[in-house]
Amino acid sequence: MAWHALNAHETIRRLRTPLESGLTTEEAARRLAQFGPNQLAEARRRTFLQMVVAQLKSFVVILLIVAAVISGIISISQHEPLVDSAAIIAIVILNAVLGVIQESRAEQALAALRQLAAPEAQVLRDGRRQTIPARDLVPGDIVFLEAGNYVPADLRLLEAINLRIEEAALTGESIAVEKDATSLLQENAPLGDRKNTAFMGTLVVYGRGRGVVVSTGMRTQLGMIATLLQSMEEEETPLQRKLDQLGRTLGIAALVICGLVFLTGILQGGNILEMFMVAVSLAIAAVPEGLPAIVTISLALGMREMIRRHALIRRLSSVETLGSATVICSDKTGTLTQNAMTVTRLWVDGTFIEINGRGYVPEGEFTINGQPVDFNEYPAVLTALWIGALNNDAVLEVNPNNGENAYRVVGDPTEGALLVAAAKAGALPEQLQMAYPREDEIPFDSVRKRMVTVHAVRAPRADDASPFNETISPNVHVITVKGAPDEVLRLCRYYQDRYDQPQPLDEASRQRILQANDAMTREALRVLGVAYRVVPTLPEHTEPEALEHDLVFVGLIGMIDPPRPEVIPALQKATRAGIRTLMITGDYPNTARAIAEAIGLLHPHHQVLTGAQLDAMDDATLQHEVQRTDVFARVSPQHKLRIVEALKANEEIVAMTGDGVNDAPAIKRADIGIAMGITGTDVTKETADMVLMDDNYASIVAAVEQGRIIYSNIRKFVYYLISCNLAEIFIIFLPTAFGRWLFPVAGRVLSPLLPIQLLWLNLITDGAPALALGTEKGEPDIMDHPPRPPKEPIINRFMQIGVAAQTVAITAATLLAFSLGLRQDTTLAGTLAFVTLSSSELLRAYTARSERYPLLKIGVFSNRWMNLAVLSSMALLLMVVYVPFFNPIFATVPLTWEHWKLILPLIFLPAVVAEITKAVLGMRKVQR
Repeated sequence: MAWHALNAHETIRRLRTPLESGLTTEEAARRLAQFGPNQLAEARRRTFLQMVVAQLKSFVVILLIVAAVISGIISISQHEPLVDSAAIIAIVILNAVLGVIQESRAEQALAALRQLAAPEAQVLRDGRRQTIPARDLVPGDIVFLEAGNYVPADLRLLEAINLRIEEAALTGESIAVEKDATSLLQENAPLGDRKNTAFMGTLVVYGRGRGVVVSTGMRTQLGMIATLLQSMEEEETPLQRKLDQLGRTLGIAALVICGLVFLTGILQGGNILEMFMVAVSLAIAAVPEGLPAIVTISLALGMREMIRRHALIRRLSSVETLGSATVICSDKTGTLTQNAMTVTRLWVDGTFIEINGRGYVPEGEFTINGQPVDFNEYPAVLTALWIGALNNDAVLEVNPNNGENAYRVVGDPTEGALLVAAAKAGALPEQLQMAYPREDEIPFDSVRKRMVTVHAVRAPRADDASPFNETISPNVHVITVKGAPDEVLRLCRYYQDRYDQPQPLDEASRQRILQANDAMTREALRVLGVAYRVVPTLPEHTEPEALEHDLVFVGLIGMIDPPRPEVIPALQKATRAGIRTLMITGDYPNTARAIAEAIGLLHPHHQVLTGAQLDAMDDATLQHEVQRTDVFARVSPQHKLRIVEALKANEEIVAMTGDGVNDAPAIKRADIGIAMGITGTDVTKETADMVLMDDNYASIVAAVEQGRIIYSNIRKFVYYLISCNLAEIFIIFLPTAFGRWLFPVAGRVLSPLLPIQLLWLNLITDGAPALALGTEKGEPDIMDHPPRPPKEPIINRFMQIGVAAQTVAITAATLLAFSLGLRQDTTLAGTLAFVTLSSSELLRAYTARSERYPLLKIGVFSNRWMNLAVLSSMALLLMVVYVPFFNPIFATVPLTWEHWKLILPLIFLPAVVAEITKAVLGMRKVQR
């Protein structure tokens, strides 16, 4: 039988737990060995070998391995060193190692976040109350719950005193659930109705309780959902698909051209082995050996930058996906707002008082029409605040952190907001509680909609003023009431004017208060009414009827979870970038609308939809309505999945945030799933592609911007590498196919470059500048353009024109240099071709730093990594040419100044052509 269907006595009996003393240490250790630690098991991690194999699945990498094997066989057959094949295999290994290291680091960082989130538990063991790590809990442990605690395991409650638990992480319900330890439920009762049970990962927001552990770890409700999620398959990211497609295209083209060159050479009378070596050279030229490693390194650098922007990327390939996002689906609480209820407005005696400040920091100003409030003129303001702080069970904690005080509220956020507002006016809770110690209370409940506290009055110091306009006497008591304004007002006979004088509450005054309440609620404020009564002696029986009459109504206190200040500029940046932001919240429509309007998220002629309205729509209708809906309110996590599906059906690239376990399916289905690092559950973090370490929407936009920069940089070095490699293909292909006509002086089929020279070019000359392109800071207007079309290839039409222009320029320059050298010697010709090709590609790398901006505008030497790459590559090139040891290996000869004078104009030609191409393409784009 289910635990929630058993009474407390039967539950204790079945678990064999002594109620008075709890489990013994020995028995707890035995059960820990039997049931295992109380923690969610991670999805089965890939082994090191599996992670390495995953890095080798790319078509380009497979092609490189094949090329290395063939090159090795040829080298062995000719008794030559395995230089070419060893270099290719080294690149493949480097790529795999980098990928494995970065993904392992992401998992380690996530494990650190998980460790920070792991709570402790207060348990009864060996007859005494003690604190233990939550992972050491076992079935049968008796656990104590207090406001601010996370429930550490699934518990059958034994005691619940005003206990309310927020179960949004599990059920998606934003309103805290009142618990009742004595209720018995049907065995098939849904989770949300199990009032005698507390679930792992949920938060105690009010009251206290005691329960016995019935399930731990993966046997909890949280663990059951985690088990289901681990079976979901992952999709390839757009970058993975595009790079694999590019690799296949290059590989197939290389094989076709290699075959064509081999056959052409044979038909022209070339030696079979020599023609095969030429074909291998062409294969090496066709495949950008450094591309996989450079992509991996670029993504790793981007991942490091993401962490600096408070975003932890769990998979390298997900970095780029952010850059293509067209829609961000964001939670409201804590992401768009501060996740700190804040008193922003008071009303006393016909006057509205504004209060500023941020979060739970007790600093802020009180103003009326922009002017500071003189509390001597408005003492009733202090009275209202004092009542809110006394009629209160929350605690405002302060902890020093790096020389600054960090504040947090333990307890109900609404009551915490009242404490902070009182502290802003100079009253600390501890001081008020000493001056007015609580003697009795009637707790808040959802039926009465109010809370009552009774306080004795201790004689304060002479410089203290009474907030209740009575002579301070140790014989009097103060009754305070806080709750729904209409309910509190119904119990009042008087109201307090601005000077703290009670006045008779006539109908006109009553209507004035109700109108003020309506005005505040229309602004989506949560409004509480506060009242008091001073009595010489307490009634014999402190029943509600004896306390709640003839009250003095003091004022209205309005609060809201305000928007984060940084959200508004972040939203504006996202809008400029063509990215829609949708608010998806479990809060009420009026509150969601007010926040959306305040931050500029709700656009004209767009609407707010509720979960109930979603339920009434079929998928086709939702697919249409989602295009003109900016806010979804009162939705459950199940609705999130439907919203993601509707957006993806409209071919949107969706980023979805979430923190609760039930958010995980929508996060998994989104193109980029974003978990909250602070409030998110472990299951959600395991599911997500990205973990937001500060739960801030602005960090999402910053991550999107960084994703765009990363993708732009990847395009730049792919553009650079492809144009270089295509030129190298034609440099090998044209002399092989038409050499007798192009270079009649040679008298035979001749390749301007050797395989080892091509490999040196691809790994050293091309690789270092390409990697430096991955460190570019991005175009200054990168967030002023709409997201790229999801189906757009990495090399788009404009870039294809640039590739063609560069291929022609580099090929022409290199072959012309080779032709000039043939007049003297074939080795000199090869050296001139090698130096011209290497140097022109190095200079051309500078022009690839921007797709649209001229080199002079972005600064010729503004990328220090590019300067270092070009200088080091040039130094290595000169070493190959001028160090005698390398001359026979690379078939080079030292060049004289006369030689340099011949090829310098050719070296600069591709860079000049690149700048002219950018200018022409830019003008055509503007005209269109």
